[in-house]
Amino acid sequence: MTKKIVVTGVGASSPLGGTAPESWAALLAGESGARSLTHDWVAELELPVTFAAEAKVRPDTILDRPTAKRLDPSSQFALVSALEAWADAGSPEVAPERLGVDYATGIGGVWTLLDAWDTLRERGPRRVLPMTVPMLMPNAASAAVSMHFEARAFARTVASACASSTESLVNAYEHLQAGLADVVIAGGTESAIHPITIASFASMQALSRRNDDPATASRPYSVDRDGFVMGEGAASLVLETEEHALARGARIYAEIVGGGVTADSYHITANDPEGRGASRAVRLALEQAGVSPDEVTHINAHATSTPVGDPSEYVALREVFGERVHDIPVSATKASTGHLLGGTGALEAVFTIFALRDRVAPPTINITEMDPAIPLKVSGEPQPLGDGPQLAISNSFGFGGHNAVVAIRSV
Repeated sequence: MTKKIVVTGVGASSPLGGTAPESWAALLAGESGARSLTHDWVAELELPVTFAAEAKVRPDTILDRPTAKRLDPSSQFALVSALEAWADAGSPEVAPERLGVDYATGIGGVWTLLDAWDTLRERGPRRVLPMTVPMLMPNAASAAVSMHFEARAFARTVASACASSTESLVNAYEHLQAGLADVVIAGGTESAIHPITIASFASMQALSRRNDDPATASRPYSVDRDGFVMGEGAASLVLETEEHALARGARIYAEIVGGGVTADSYHITANDPEGRGASRAVRLALEQAGVSPDEVTHINAHATSTPVGDPSEYVALREVFGERVHDIPVSATKASTGHLLGGTGALEAVFTIFALRDRVAPPTINITEMDPAIPLKVSGEPQPLGDGPQLAISNSFGFGGHNAVVAIRSV
């Protein structure tokens, strides 16, 4: 029997704010989280890109010192956002064996790994911390969240690049449908604003180089877009069966009604220009939800601000929605937050849930001139969604040809 899966709690630590409500308010106000980097290594290493969207609040200022020291920053962000989401959900009473964790990251503990390498070279093997591997492993965030909340149903990790945390949300939906848990903490995290990642992304010409104006550097759909802006942070959602939520009198934000996960099998970094895998992921999400494309009222697009990626997503959307795609309010929130890589899908799911709750599509800032090849309904101001039932999709596509889409309905 198909169950209703609902969202009862959200949390986020992003470049726009230290909490989900703060991040949402800044997003609606058209703020940008991109700023010049002030670390010594930017000038010392002569990095070609000198800005990024760092999280507004450092997680080690929230967690107690012993906990923070045992976790890579990526896991710190995960735990901070999960704590917020859990409290927001009313700290559900659930048997540990019925509580699961589906968490994601694209890169994992890069700071721990490379700091340990520096220590090894400069000070020798005896000075490498014994917690190095537990801190750098990709499943460290999932493990940290599961251990804190004593979640014993499962603690699973997805690492599918920039599609990671949307795929984790789809997994959480399916795990709840399958009866493997009553409550799942799902989400994604990333803290990879590091010299090696900046240099690497810059080398492949993927990053914007607007060093003189970071706040306007991310320009999805704009004719003068020149690459994405690296971001960091995490977002978490508490998902549970409607039966469990109603039994405890929980406040329900929205319903997760379906998800789609596909692979392009096309290129390790480039999207399929015909958007075949992406469009199939959208269709799978809608089919699982039992709805038609005509019912979708809002799209949170992947839209990274790259010259090649933005048009391919439009092609995929048009294949699914036809000419109607030009009338659906679209938001490209990476213009404000930068690209959180493995954490971006969960953050954008939170924004999508708030959009349905408040019946407003958040603005897409920094468009100087809309690319005529991408004629979507995008605005630099919030767009009203109307009074009727709302259904949205949130898209995430990652290196390796990973595609993940989640469908969300208002309540």
